[in-house]
Amino acid sequence: MHTRSFAMLAIALTILLSLLGGNVRANPASNAAIRVELAADQTAFADTEGIIIHIAISNQSNRPLKLLRWYTPVNGLEGPLFVVTRDGAPVEYIGALYKRSAPTAADYVTLDPGASLESSVDLAMFYDFSVSGTYAIEYDVAALALNTLRAEGDDQVIVDEDAIAAALASNTLSLQVDGRAIWTPFDDEASIASTDFVGCSSSRRSTLNRARRKASAYAADSASYLQSGKRGSRYTTWFGSYNSSRYRTVRSNFNKISDAMDSAPVTFHCTCTGNYYAYVYANRPYDIWLCNAFWSAPMTGTDSKAGTLVHEMSHFNVVAGTEDWAYGKSAAKRLARNNPGRAIDNADSYEYFAENTPALP
Repeated sequence: MHTRSFAMLAIALTILLSLLGGNVRANPASNAAIRVELAADQTAFADTEGIIIHIAISNQSNRPLKLLRWYTPVNGLEGPLFVVTRDGAPVEYIGALYKRSAPTAADYVTLDPGASLESSVDLAMFYDFSVSGTYAIEYDVAALALNTLRAEGDDQVIVDEDAIAAALASNTLSLQVDGRAIWTPFDDEASIASTDFVGCSSSRRSTLNRARRKASAYAADSASYLQSGKRGSRYTTWFGSYNSSRYRTVRSNFNKISDAMDSAPVTFHCTCTGNYYAYVYANRPYDIWLCNAFWSAPMTGTDSKAGTLVHEMSHFNVVAGTEDWAYGKSAAKRLARNNPGRAIDNADSYEYFAENTPALP
């Protein structure tokens, strides 16, 4: 945490104390700064019905607060913002996983005192409801965003994860759901070759072929480093303090990433026009959608085209099944220091280790 002044520190402590004063998970009517409420128009859903959930995120404090847009449903669901269980067992998120830039001021939405963000989502498009049962649904992004909540104008205010848990966890809905087929996008676009393309110009095909070769080299170099047993600052910067079990996990994951980069039947989609780098669906290997930020990125180096492909390849369940716990170099380094267990499951951490820019031993 960078403190610009004593006044800022006082503001940060005020926000932190207000957040810790209430627990939305246990009592949605508490006095926490942020209140998140879920509702549904019915408690049972047939297999032909969408599972529509209504979300209201309210600012109960006396000052404006900022939330990262992608940790709210303001632009639709763009990540695993819900915890869903069936009869007590975790349910898989099947929606898109994005590579983004580190957040800037434009990525925050301001919530004025007393104001609410309200939206509705069809969870059947984002979670596996293939089995009939009783589903418990919570909105919970506590683990995803260390700096989700900021005071208006105080860009450096960061609160800890306990505060985020109090701020962005909701009540629990209990729903009876009949099993249905898992939703998957674009089933008619099957991968049929080692490298295939959808909606890509000839110049973009050439760029992607080169990016895949560079990504393959990145992954091979990373796997070689780990096979040799090195434990230098390159490893500790991105994955934290050495632990034999975590090290084996990272080594195994890079072996799988390297194998997939070399031999998997990848399909590149050039149809995305969003301001992301890329996205994938973890349960749909090996389709990768490339977006606006990808095409302006350098071929190699930090947040590069080749690094993006390593990031996205790591997301596939059949490869490493990584999540997006932190975006950007600063957040990834902080994650490695504070939570190595999550760092070894963070896609950007694999990308930055592979890019190794500037080079670390």
